[in-house]
Amino acid sequence: MEGSQLNPTSRFSDRVKNYVRYRPGYPKEIIEFLVSDLGLTSDHVIADIGSGTGIFTNILLDNGNIVYAVEPNREMRDAAEKLLLQYDDFRSVSGTAEDTLIPDSSIDFITVAQAFHWFDIEKAGIEFKRILKPGGTIMLVWNKRRTDDSHFAGDYERLINKFGTDYNKVDHRNFHRSDVISSFYADNGYNEKDFYNFQEFDFDGLSGRLVSSSYIPDPQHPAYLPMIQELKDLFDKYKSEEGMVKIDYDTVLFWGNV
Repeated sequence: MEGSQLNPTSRFSDRVKNYVRYRPGYPKEIIEFLVSDLGLTSDHVIADIGSGTGIFTNILLDNGNIVYAVEPNREMRDAAEKLLLQYDDFRSVSGTAEDTLIPDSSIDFITVAQAFHWFDIEKAGIEFKRILKPGGTIMLVWNKRRTDDSHFAGDYERLINKFGTDYNKVDHRNFHRSDVISSFYADNGYNEKDFYNFQEFDFDGLSGRLVSSSYIPDPQHPAYLPMIQELKDLFDKYKSEEGMVKIDYDTVLFWGNV
């Protein structure tokens, strides 16, 4: 997830529809890597913490795993349940990273996709130790939007900085720093791997992607219409012959034990 001065649990409640439709998924190479390099099998039980609308949960379920999707926001949890209830191995949990409501020593892998920056890291670490089986693995995943590899990427980043209400405070890239990750994994150390990811949008998709972020003004905000007009100008400047623009990401995976 991305950020405001509201409680992190509630700040996405009015953005769920755009979140479901326009947030990036995750490259299939991640699951391939987890299977080939981290020994993930369909027999492993996974807790996906801060699971949101179930974007990452979905690919874990497709791998055949039992997944406890822990999400405190009711609207996001409801959206995940609508999308994923056809999976027999889906378990929806109204818990938090600090109090998952999952039994002791019952989880093989913990995954956290686009949510770690909302946690009380110290309390979450204690809770993760409680629910993990001995030797269990914790994986943190972010889709990190590239901001400087094209003229469009740079101008889009400038637009977000101009209109975002608290973007600099809640930007999840602040949590990719080695000191934050090292402190979470402590003496056990961690590993890191990047994967390429992207999205392509027409203008409706690009505007939906923009306003899916909780630090972006909503339609009632006086800055909303000027922001959308600047976004349209940006889109018209950079769109391809097919009428699309592309957002590139580095999908960053950290893993280790706590």
